[in-house]
Amino acid sequence: MKGNRQKQQEKPSKKASSEKRQRGASRNRRKQRRELARKIQAQDVSLEVKHPDAAGIDIGNTAHYVAVPPARDREPVRRFGCVTAELKEMARWLKQCGIRTVAMQSTGVYWLPVYDILEEEGLEVYLVNARETKNLPGKKTDVLESQWLMQLHTYGLLRNSFRPTQEIRQMRNYWRQRNDWIRSAVRHLQRIQKTLTRMNVQLANVISDLSGVTGQAIIQAILKGERDGRKLAALRDGRIKASEEQIAGSLEGNWQEDLLFVLKQEQEGYEFCQKQTKACDLRLHEYLKQRPDRSAGADLPEETRKCRRKKKRGNAPQIPMREGIFRMTGVDLTRIDGVDVMTAATVVSEVGWDMSKWPTESHFVSWLRLCPDNRISGDRVIGKGRLTTNNRLTVALKMAASSLKESDSYLGAQFRRLRMRLGAPVAIKAIAAKLARLIYRMMRYGMEYVDQGAELYEQQHRQRQIQSVKRKAAVLGLKIIAA
Repeated sequence: MKGNRQKQQEKPSKKASSEKRQRGASRNRRKQRRELARKIQAQDVSLEVKHPDAAGIDIGNTAHYVAVPPARDREPVRRFGCVTAELKEMARWLKQCGIRTVAMQSTGVYWLPVYDILEEEGLEVYLVNARETKNLPGKKTDVLESQWLMQLHTYGLLRNSFRPTQEIRQMRNYWRQRNDWIRSAVRHLQRIQKTLTRMNVQLANVISDLSGVTGQAIIQAILKGERDGRKLAALRDGRIKASEEQIAGSLEGNWQEDLLFVLKQEQEGYEFCQKQTKACDLRLHEYLKQRPDRSAGADLPEETRKCRRKKKRGNAPQIPMREGIFRMTGVDLTRIDGVDVMTAATVVSEVGWDMSKWPTESHFVSWLRLCPDNRISGDRVIGKGRLTTNNRLTVALKMAASSLKESDSYLGAQFRRLRMRLGAPVAIKAIAAKLARLIYRMMRYGMEYVDQGAELYEQQHRQRQIQSVKRKAAVLGLKIIAA
């Protein structure tokens, strides 16, 4: 009994000591928090003002709200319309308030006139991504949105988006318009093929391209009233593999009046698109002739690769585009395997020739969203994502990379090796990033690209495999002896 009473007396004493230790630890934590608070209050933790003369604009369809610092005007937030006169009045008011830089979101296409007018007035315009400014505290209104943009821009918390100069934007508009007409022409060709199939005219089974010489000659003859399959087949070009009998057999159909009317309209639409594409080519030719010569009098290297001399894309410009781009940039981007005239024109029209906007080639690759999306925590990669983008240059570089699958070049061998090991999507992205780095080096530093051939890559890959086997053998205490 006495032993049990002693145990019961010991239990409360242990519980009391545990509670005492907890109270002491709690006092220590409160003391540490108070000391940390005193340190924070003693130090200057306010944000550094990067742009003291900043303003923010909330872009809209019918009106724009502009906010300036409260000390600059009695009415720090004003509403301006979208007409040119009010936009010019906005620029004058901003200059009267002593504003030097303005931040706005890239909302649709409504920001374009505002950007151009403010740029003409000498103001520095920041075009920011709406994702970086969406966390507006409180209820969102147009007035608060403009003030929030001004506040973020004042402390330098917004990144400016890349926008080429007016000289490059002019070429970009011509080139994009040309590509739009090409896509429209393709849609007309698809509807032409569909209409012929509905009439059971199986021309697409014996001719691979309806936009070629034979296809267009037969379609024109059908629209003029010719229905005899043998006479239509006699229009075939000598390069067509199908015989006249095969073509004549595929041209026996049911000539419905309504479908012939649809065929006529689609053919006229296709011809109109081709006419507009040629007009864009002529305008691009005039534009390139007016650009200053940056080649320093150097001669354009002659194209000696057989694959480039024989293979010509049907949508390639019918003007000396390669010479014009070389004169404008001073480098021949088509020397890079996979980069043809169309890709080179996309590069120049989207980013221009001045690569100093990106400090390094890695920044350029990241802007194209061709870099890895590794999620790192604790110095470890905990996940990988996919960077989606609709950047036209990124799409063009990926198409150029995919064209290397049969190329007998160093890049072609590297692409095939990556595709076999990692799959086609990863290989296309990796080679597109490599093409972007090569383009950056050529346009930034004037380097020349020299293909080292697929054989050299295979030799280097073989040496890497040998070294890997030797390292594994050394771990096992073995030694590899070359035969």
